[in-house]
Amino acid sequence: MKIGKLSIIIPAYNEGSTIHLILNKIKAVELIDDIQKEIIIVDDCSTDNTEQAVANYKAENTTIDIRYFKHPHNLGKGAALHTGIAQATGDYTIIQDADLEYDPAEYNDLLKPICKGFADVVYGSRFMGSNPHRILFFWHTIGNRWLTFLSNMMSNLNLTDMETCYKLFDTKLLQSIKLREQRFGFEPEITQKIARIPKIRIYEVGISYYGRTYDDGKKIGWKDGVRAIYCILKYGLFNTR
Repeated sequence: MKIGKLSIIIPAYNEGSTIHLILNKIKAVELIDDIQKEIIIVDDCSTDNTEQAVANYKAENTTIDIRYFKHPHNLGKGAALHTGIAQATGDYTIIQDADLEYDPAEYNDLLKPICKGFADVVYGSRFMGSNPHRILFFWHTIGNRWLTFLSNMMSNLNLTDMETCYKLFDTKLLQSIKLREQRFGFEPEITQKIARIPKIRIYEVGISYYGRTYDDGKKIGWKDGVRAIYCILKYGLFNTR
């Protein structure tokens, strides 16, 4: 399958100190089959210098296609993704956190099943493969695996990492799905909804994971885990649109 352009959606909240680093990594990636990159940054009303950091980067890197949007109020990661998805013009869309937990050098690993004509959606799993993974929180890992297990029960999939950031979608397919979750409920919601699309082909590939601690700026907490359970049941068990 020929892909002309990849849209990279970056939801950002108070990432002024690191966003240039992730943009450098994205800039350095040469995508397979001469695929072009479109970077869409959605600033969820940051209170730090994120906006200025992006403006400075754009001014110094004029050859990169970077589009910037800012919410007037803090609405949540899911809301930022909704904005980015609506603005995407690439053939395919991938989600990229503004921190440094995920490595853009692995975009091609996710693109290969698409380009070979095998997949419509590709998830990057932190729990498979031999790539490096930072060792962090036991209960956080158990929580992720349990949420994936519950999600698989509702969707009849056999994913290993439902909560992963790296999800690659056909853009038109993604834009056709009505998304509601404003915060971290995006992950279980989109998973349950794509699982119900007839003849959808979902693949997983192993990715590395350079996790952050809460001192480093990690934002997800136990309340988001509770919300994820609610979303799995809402969009899976009760098939809520």
